[in-house]
Formats: sequence, structure tokens, C-alpha cells
Amino acid sequence: MKVVAHHVYGGPEVLVVEEAPVPTPGPGQVRVAVRAVAVSSADVTFRKGELGVARLFTGPLRPKQPVLGTELAGVVDAVGEGVTRFAVGDRVYGATGDALGGYAEYVCVPEDGALAPMPAGTGFAEATALCEGVLTALPFLRDAAELKAGERVLVIGASGSVGTAAVQMARILGAHVTAVCSGKNADLVRSLGADAVVDYQTTDFTALGETWDVVFDAVGASSFGVCEPVLTEGGRYLTTVLGPRIAWDMLVSRVVGTRRAGIALTGLRDGAAKAEDLAFLTGLAESGQVRAVIDGRFPFEQAVAAHRLVESGHKVGNAVLEVA
Repeated sequence: MKVVAHHVYGGPEVLVVEEAPVPTPGPGQVRVAVRAVAVSSADVTFRKGELGVARLFTGPLRPKQPVLGTELAGVVDAVGEGVTRFAVGDRVYGATGDALGGYAEYVCVPEDGALAPMPAGTGFAEATALCEGVLTALPFLRDAAELKAGERVLVIGASGSVGTAAVQMARILGAHVTAVCSGKNADLVRSLGADAVVDYQTTDFTALGETWDVVFDAVGASSFGVCEPVLTEGGRYLTTVLGPRIAWDMLVSRVVGTRRAGIALTGLRDGAAKAEDLAFLTGLAESGQVRAVIDGRFPFEQAVAAHRLVESGHKVGNAVLEVA
């Protein structure tokens, strides 16, 4: 089978298409013939290998898992011993978690892990995009922020893959949503449920004289120090970017003041918990309450171009590799 791999850290050009053995599903596993896989900002971080924290997971000197990719959709084409939840021919979507390996024509995943039947009427690319955004945004807002109906939430990076999902999840949770993005994407985020939009190119949200119960920085563009003055008493700042700064802010904010900083390592969540969220997402998708936003669909062999789009910082929604 074909895989997209990287054997050294570096720019998008380190990604290469190569041959690998087709995996055989073990007991309790299903093999998925991948039809679409998301290219995420985490993939870019892991490929670059620039962050010391990231290298704790990916390998100190070289990638210990050369095949990236987590959120995917495809068709079950083989099952291991004891599998009862899925059968050959089922259309499924889900995530491989910290095992990665999604940039491949075939991947084996546990049947009791983060895997679910695809929403009816949804294509593979759309299912992948929904999975990539919601499996991050939902636990951040619902679990880490404990967002409640009637609260006010500010989403920074609202037009990205996680941001577009966060706007929709916050709306579904009953919050008043302010979206921060470029002006050209204002109509998009409003259509997803944003009550107000701040164009970061012309307006500083910290100078508006408004406060929010939750600030969700979906792209790591701000900081707790910048956002703390616009948080209500008991307000929560959350970022998707792991690093020394947020670790320090989390520690200090637990001791000083009433406003809190936090992060959620959503990629390391238990597979069963992700499966529950996928079932919830399936219901939302089939009832038309959420929709996928895709900026670029790339053939499998054009992973380099997909990574360049994600790394540009100007992606609207998701980038998806499609496997023929």
C-alpha cells in the first residue's frame, strides 16, 4: 500500500510517498480502507519537530512514527477475531489517536476505539472534516471550559478547522458566540452561528469594552495575559497550543485571582470517550445542525501542498487528503 511518510523533521518537502505492507487486523481490530484523512495543525507541528514538547511524543532526534494523520473516514474492508460492532463494507469515520498512521491507504483501529458509522448522506471528506474539528472543539468547550447555556464565548481563529467547529458547538451548547477572524470570513462564521464577528485586521477585541465568560483560542494567536482583562470573574481562557507559557499561566492562575488558564490534550483522550462524541456528532450532522467547512481537497500524492496550505495560517476550515 501507499503511505505518506517523513523520516526527518523539516518543511513540507520532507513528506514522501512510499510503499508499506498492508496491515492485518488483530483481535478486536478492524481494517479501514482510507478514503479521506485530515491534515491538521498538529500534523504540521509534528512534521516540523520544532517544539521541544512535541518531540516528547514524536521522538527526540527523528520521527518515531513516520506516518502522520489521525482523523479519517473510509470503508471497513477486513475485521479481526471477535469483532462484532462493524462488518466489511461499513462506512466509518473516527480517529487513530496517538498511534497516528492515517496518511495511508489502509489502517487498523480498535473496534471499541474512536470509530463510528459515518453520518447518513455525508461524504468521506466531509465526515473527516467534521471529525477533525469537533473532536477538538467539543471537549474544550463542554468539558474543559464547562461552557453553559447563556454564557458568552469568544472564539479566536473562528474560521479555521477547530474554530468553525467551535462556533457551531458553542451555539449548540446555548452560548452567545463572538467570532474573531478576518473580515472576508465574517459571513461564513455568521452562517455557522456566530452572534457577533470581530475582524482582527481592523479591530482589537481587547479594546471593545466587552467581557466574555470563555475565551477559546483555537489557533494560539493570543495569550492568557492578553485575554485576562476581558474575562469575567471566574472566566476561563483556553488554548489549543501546548507550550511553556500556557503551562506557567495554568499554574499561576490556580493560585492567583479568579480567572483561569487551561488546555485540553484532546488527542490523548480515551477512545471510548471519543466514540461517544462521534455518536453525538453523527446525530447533529444527520439533523443538519452542523456542517463541514473544507478549504482544500488534495489527492493523496499532494500531501506537500496540503501541508503548505495548513502552514500558511490562512486556511478556512479544513484541509483533506483524498485517497483514490
